[in-house]
Amino acid sequence: MAFISSSTSSPIHYTYDVFLSFRGEDTRNSFTNHLYEALHQAGFNTFRDDVEIQYGPDLKLEFERSIRKSRASIIVFSKNFANSSWFLDELCLILKLRREDSHFVLPVFYSVDPSDIKNQRGSFAIKAIKGAEGSRWAEDNMNRWKAALIEVANMAGAVYSGAVYSGYDATFVAHIVHIIHGALDSKSSSFDSGIKAIKNL
Repeated sequence: MAFISSSTSSPIHYTYDVFLSFRGEDTRNSFTNHLYEALHQAGFNTFRDDVEIQYGPDLKLEFERSIRKSRASIIVFSKNFANSSWFLDELCLILKLRREDSHFVLPVFYSVDPSDIKNQRGSFAIKAIKGAEGSRWAEDNMNRWKAALIEVANMAGAVYSGAVYSGYDATFVAHIVHIIHGALDSKSSSFDSGIKAIKNL
């Protein structure tokens, strides 16, 4: 189902309800797969990359278009999320849309501490690297990524804690789907109210 946003001068025809951003090597065959299936069963048209693929410039543009064509993004932060410039750039774009286009963003902190993300500790430390991707880790990009990590760590999100969920992903997944229901239903109601107001002018 396509949805239309009235938040910009040029209406946006949405292709997806949710864009799912995640590091495949960490959660593709476990938590993220369960989350994707739950969103699908709840009726949310959700974008994810379904296969292990070689990332490149053309594919990156396709992903960026998919983000812009989504009403909301769920960002699954896991141990190796910040080890790739691809996912850090994806994060920057998602947060930009949140600031400029009322794009709903839900950070999901899966077995990671939000304070480590905020303070760039452990696997979330942003440092220059060597190798094929080294040129991407220039100072300007690193500063953008650090700012994005601080911003998202300060947002309200869903935090997976074994003490709360006793190791059961299903309860945590249901909690996330409930949040998305509330957020997107609220956006749809606001849009419908705006349409009615225009018709009554």
